[in-house]
Order: sequence, then structure tokens, then C-alpha cells
Amino acid sequence: MTREQFIAAVAPVAVELKREGSPIFPSVRIAQALLETGGKIHEWNNLVGYKVGSGRPNEFWKGKSVSTKTWEVFDGVRVDGVQAHWRAYDCLEDCFRDQDLLFQWSRYDRVRSAKSPQEQVEMLRVCGYATDPDYSKKLNSLIASYALEQYDKEAKEVLLDAGVANTIIDTWMSPAWKESEAKRCEAEQQGDTNAASAHQEQADYIHWLANELRKASGQVLQ
Repeated sequence: MTREQFIAAVAPVAVELKREGSPIFPSVRIAQALLETGGKIHEWNNLVGYKVGSGRPNEFWKGKSVSTKTWEVFDGVRVDGVQAHWRAYDCLEDCFRDQDLLFQWSRYDRVRSAKSPQEQVEMLRVCGYATDPDYSKKLNSLIASYALEQYDKEAKEVLLDAGVANTIIDTWMSPAWKESEAKRCEAEQQGDTNAASAHQEQADYIHWLANELRKASGQVLQ
């Protein structure tokens, strides 16, 4: 796999997550994945150097892990052959979504609040995401070398006018969702679990469609 192929595989996921509200710039996410993996997608799908640590399994990380040797910097000295236990994921998206959960910790407040990719990579170093003192320098180099900020611009592109999206949601989708919810409640009261389940699926589908419209028009998901 060439680095261009690697970027082509990772970029759509990074852009999609940013559009959904992830605090991580796509350029930073792609550069970090390149740096942490060397541009290779391993079968355990950990692209961000996320170790098992003391974390508990969640909806994105099922508790699986892989052990390899790596290097760390301690007190300014590089130490090779350090045994590390990495989280293993079912897919790339799960890896990034699990990382976003990590970034909700107060330790990474400055990472989340960064106003530019350059500030964000520096905050990753300052907040101790990696022990490499040149971490931010290496990330910035990758961002520049592969013109990764184009994906930040792509994530900002509005594909649909917000007014049009909200008109569709408010005029047709919201009433349909309320009707499905009302029918679900009625079916539950009558003890018809099959009908209640069907109406719930319909309501969930309408809600998903509404969020797709919000996403396409650059709005916050609900």
C-alpha cells in the first residue's frame, strides 16, 4: 500500500467524523495515522497508537488487543524494545471513534479547543499523547508534505442549504416521526409488541434520515 492509497482509505472517515462533530481536524487525524503506522493498515485496525491502558471495553473497542515492541522516550532518552499492548478494532472507524472518547477527558481540553491543525498537533504533544518530543514537528511535516489541509476544507463544505434541510425536516419528517411514535405507544398499550417494534424502527429510520440532512447542511446532529 502506497501512502497515497493509505490516505485515500483514511481521509473519508476523518472527514465524515469531523462533519459529525469530532474535534479532530481531518489533516491531523490522517497525519497521526500515517505517523503511528508508517502508512500501513494492520489487521487490528489501530491507526492512532492507542494502548490498552486501564480502559474498559466500550461500543467501539470490544476489549481485544495486540502486543508488539515499540520505542518510547523517557527523560529525553529513547528506549527501544518496549513491550506495548495496543487496542484492536473491528474497523478503522471504531478506532477513531474510540480515540474521540479519549479526547473527551479534561487532559485533552486544549486538543479539543485548538483553532488550527498546527495548534492541535502541538497540543497533542503538550498534553502528553506521545512521548516523542518531535511528535508535533513530524505531524506538521506530514500535513505539509501530503497537503492534508485540503481535507479540513472538504469537511467544512456545505452540501445542502440549511434552510432547505430544515424545511424538509420540519414539514415532512418531524410529523412522520411523531406519528410513528404515537402509533408505537398505542401498539404498546394494546400489547402488540410486533407492531410497536415496527413503528420504532420506522421512527429510528426517520430520525437517521433527518440527521443525514443536518450533516449534509453542516448542522449539529440531534
